[in-house]
Amino acid sequence: MADKSSPPSSDTPLFRFAPSPNGWLHLGHAFSALTAFERARAAHGRFILRMEDIDIGRTRPEYVDGIYQDLEWIGLSWEEPVRRQSECFPAYEEALQRLRQMDLLYPCFATRKEIIDTITQGGIPLDRWPRDPDGGLVYPGIYKGITEPERSSLMWEGRTFAWRLDMPKAKALAEEKNGGPISFQESGPQNLPTPNSSNHTTCPIAPERFGDVILARKDVPTSYHLAVTIDDADQGVTDVVRGQDLFAATDIHRLLQVLLDLPAPRYHHHRLIRDDTGRRLAKSARDQGIRELRQKGLSAADLRNMIGF
Repeated sequence: MADKSSPPSSDTPLFRFAPSPNGWLHLGHAFSALTAFERARAAHGRFILRMEDIDIGRTRPEYVDGIYQDLEWIGLSWEEPVRRQSECFPAYEEALQRLRQMDLLYPCFATRKEIIDTITQGGIPLDRWPRDPDGGLVYPGIYKGITEPERSSLMWEGRTFAWRLDMPKAKALAEEKNGGPISFQESGPQNLPTPNSSNHTTCPIAPERFGDVILARKDVPTSYHLAVTIDDADQGVTDVVRGQDLFAATDIHRLLQVLLDLPAPRYHHHRLIRDDTGRRLAKSARDQGIRELRQKGLSAADLRNMIGF
């Protein structure tokens, strides 16, 4: 059976830009938003904006307002209303419940210290332990094999826990549902190819590289991976445009799409904007923001020149 990786059936392609309002947008965000917007226009498609604000503790109203102002300044427009992930927790909880019913999730009570201690006490230096594509330590499965009474006891104690995906079991079930190996359609590193052209590459997934990923926590009923997968399906997104740093994460998203019987969008992972040292721009590093450029009196054309767009 062929891999079921075709995009949602729609006469009009739908693209999105989905920033997190936990800081000011920088030049990398501008490049990503412009790439998605221009590809939507080239495809005579639609363009939407989504606020990925599941991190309620770091989300600020001024950052939300700043996103609107920055994107309008660089010439973007989008459909209303704007979806906010913080208003969609019931949808994510429903997806989690489905995965629990498939017996694919288990509660993990491990702290970061426990994970590190388990690895080092086993005689393996941390620098030799497997890392996931994001650089994190692959989970060593501390609480994966405990009994149901043990799990119930830890929950009754009020221990903090996260819901982890049993990756080997999840991949096996997904491949069974898919009728074979799973892949996604990637349009490659070009900046602005015509989205509906035949330049897509079929990319096989290998989500096992991430180990048993966290899909939700006790206090937040979702993770980035789960929320973005549900959002794209609920909103009918046909084309996901985002940075090359999220290329590997697509493996997890495709796995979840198959498990939850969701359509598969096409993907385009564009180049990253970097500083003079080659480091990619990040909010945490307080890199130069769009807001700062506006305040300095630069134009949207100046910004485009700065990022080579």
